[in-house]
Amino acid sequence: MIARTTLGLVTLALCGCGNTAAEDAAPAATVEAGTPERDGSDWPQFLGPDRDGTTPEPLPHADWSAHPPKEAWSRPTGTGYAAPAVLGNRLVVFHRVGDEEITECVRADTGELVWKTAAPSDFSDPYGYNNGPRCAPLLTDGLCVTFGAEGRLRVSDLATGGLKWERPTGEEFDIPRAFFGVGATPVAEDGLLFVPVGGQPDAGLVAMDLRTGETFWEAVGLRTWNGAETDDRRQPAYNWTGDEMVVSYSSPVLATIHGKRHLLLLARQGLVSVDPKTGEENFHYWFRSTTHESVNAACPVVHEDTILLSAPYGVGSALLRVAEDGEAVEELWRVRRGGLEAHWGTPVYRDGHYYGFSGRNESGATLMCVDAEDGSVVWQTSGFEGDPSDLGRESDGWVDRRTGETIPFPFFGRGSLSLCGDRFVAIGERGTLAAFEASPEGYRETGRVAAPGLSYPSWPAPVYSRGRLFLRDEDTLLALDLK
Repeated sequence: MIARTTLGLVTLALCGCGNTAAEDAAPAATVEAGTPERDGSDWPQFLGPDRDGTTPEPLPHADWSAHPPKEAWSRPTGTGYAAPAVLGNRLVVFHRVGDEEITECVRADTGELVWKTAAPSDFSDPYGYNNGPRCAPLLTDGLCVTFGAEGRLRVSDLATGGLKWERPTGEEFDIPRAFFGVGATPVAEDGLLFVPVGGQPDAGLVAMDLRTGETFWEAVGLRTWNGAETDDRRQPAYNWTGDEMVVSYSSPVLATIHGKRHLLLLARQGLVSVDPKTGEENFHYWFRSTTHESVNAACPVVHEDTILLSAPYGVGSALLRVAEDGEAVEELWRVRRGGLEAHWGTPVYRDGHYYGFSGRNESGATLMCVDAEDGSVVWQTSGFEGDPSDLGRESDGWVDRRTGETIPFPFFGRGSLSLCGDRFVAIGERGTLAAFEASPEGYRETGRVAAPGLSYPSWPAPVYSRGRLFLRDEDTLLALDLK
């Protein structure tokens, strides 16, 4: 077995599907969860309402020393790396208990169970990470979509949990074995569900009818990459073998650029844009490590007519500009080392800068602000701005020797962040939660606490909705009241 530090883990999130109604006859509780109608305060999918790690809803209090977050509720969970999703007063969490992948819908305000369903799973992570789902639920059009670790795609009624349809994509398609199972999350628009299946030879992305599961089109694979120009001197033109992984751990993103709709996927080999209605390719751009044991995990970040890509393993970051006809891209800059190298946390754009965590392993990872003009690092922090000699260890945690106070774990590691209004919320790998200003002038923290009950690995990005922050690790779902 290869050591865990070889790849770290990439976790993205969305859906799952699988068997028939026998396992899905979980009773709907009598608890009223509120009307699940989307508004600007919802977080109904991976990375928020627009799948860019942001929400317009501001934090009610910037100073956590005066207004510290309070625990609203918590629930035990099984394993998995999938962030929850929130629509109205319904929160859905996707996790694994024993030999079943569990989908639970609870009240977002109280954590009280509304409904629960289960489907079988025998996935085992080949690198020794946990065996739960990696993909967060997608809540849309009155439906809940889940995508399990072995490719079980399930679409259920959001009100009751009743199964609408399912497809075992791992059995239906020719899918090469992936490093950590399925971890790229579907997205939906105009009645179509876009699923990063990762099938050979040309089923990297599959469009399905959201209501029925019928296939509309398949794209991305041999036709995209065979003969494509690479940046590898050993193989300047790629020769498709039929054995390679087609997708990685980066989830598809929808964006309008120059008036044209694009479905963007940072696949195993690089970025691909297709027409969401037809699956016809617009352009592709090679972006992957020369190391086999590597992944693309952070999503493409779109701002106006530019697209930011970022990954570790010596890949770095690139900013692309989309041509006016939408059928080509030009590279504005590329920083391979010493700049932003986002592992699984997708960077966030704000006012001419990108903010994100950089680094392949926990040790040495930093939170960065980089200039969108050239990719240069404006500032970076490990999460601790003081002198390391001022830190001490005791049996119950870390201590600031200057004050004698017990403090949260001082370093973020490979954290995750979300932009809430004009403030960021970041969660470190070991449960350290911090709020800071979205400013290129420097790292200006306005609050820090240890998220109660959370420990390593606290990898899913913070989910924020209606004044509540939802966090999880491998065994706990936590709701904090920021109001």
